[in-house]
Amino acid sequence: MENTEYTNGTRTLGRSGIEVSALGFGCWAIGGEWGTPDGQPLGWGKVDDEESVRAVRRALDLGVTFFDTADAYGTGHSERVLARALGKRRADVVVATKWGNVIDEERRVVLGSDDSPAYARRALTASLRRLDTDYVDLYQLHISDADPHRAAELRDTCEEFVSEGLIRAYAWSTDDPERAAVFAAGEHCAAVQHRLNILQDAPELLALCEESDLASVNRSPLAMGLLTGKHAAGRALEAGDIRNAPPAWLPGFNESGGADRAWLARVDALRDILTSNGRTLAQGALAWLWARSPRTVPIPGFRSVAQAEENAGAIAQGPLTAGQLTEVDRVLGR
Repeated sequence: MENTEYTNGTRTLGRSGIEVSALGFGCWAIGGEWGTPDGQPLGWGKVDDEESVRAVRRALDLGVTFFDTADAYGTGHSERVLARALGKRRADVVVATKWGNVIDEERRVVLGSDDSPAYARRALTASLRRLDTDYVDLYQLHISDADPHRAAELRDTCEEFVSEGLIRAYAWSTDDPERAAVFAAGEHCAAVQHRLNILQDAPELLALCEESDLASVNRSPLAMGLLTGKHAAGRALEAGDIRNAPPAWLPGFNESGGADRAWLARVDALRDILTSNGRTLAQGALAWLWARSPRTVPIPGFRSVAQAEENAGAIAQGPLTAGQLTEVDRVLGR
């Protein structure tokens, strides 16, 4: 197995050998507003592209080398903003993007999904154009519940992309260990992207990553913002924010009612542990992820330079201690 221990603030994307900063940056939020044709918001509200560019560049200066986006984020807008921000520094970073959702860039809506190998190629070609690059480092299936038999075909398609030099490695963004195992059987599969944070553990997926020599790329590492300490119960978010009209798969927020009181109570119970040694709450939540497994690479979202600086500031502080991990489990009763 590849040694993926937290060393000098870096980790390796599984058996690919691709080295990244131990902290990645998720680029969902910088895609701005987008949604479904019937008005369900899927973005995080309005965003300032100039601030997004400054934030990416600040993250680069602070040692972040891994950026995760998707063609669906802002229906292509996130990829374009990331490309602009990276500019001539593209070769210095590892870029991950995703495919599977059918997007209407002009209307900024997602029309559905397409799990065909032919669409995967069209989507990759479009992402390469928007990212202004001739290769993607990590290409990820974005249909979490895709049929496993079809996924096996897509795994083989990804192997073709690797042989053609269009991608370096691939992964599946899914919370289902059995589905993730289908991609894990591929030679150039490097990771599983899945939900993981101190409030929502994923032991089966972490076990799969260990058994299959894969990286665990962690989306929602701050529980959609609940672990930042910046949300209050009963305080609604802006209309274009997905958390203000949360779909069934997004717990912790109430329809037009802000953060859920029960979830905030759990965060408060953990506050003293996470803010030890001068960490902010968010930095402590990231430190828990690094301590949870030597394979984790959290990808918190950001929309400002201040958020980029706070998140990147966790790198130098490193993981929580084993004792703190045990104390977290005691507080949460698990």
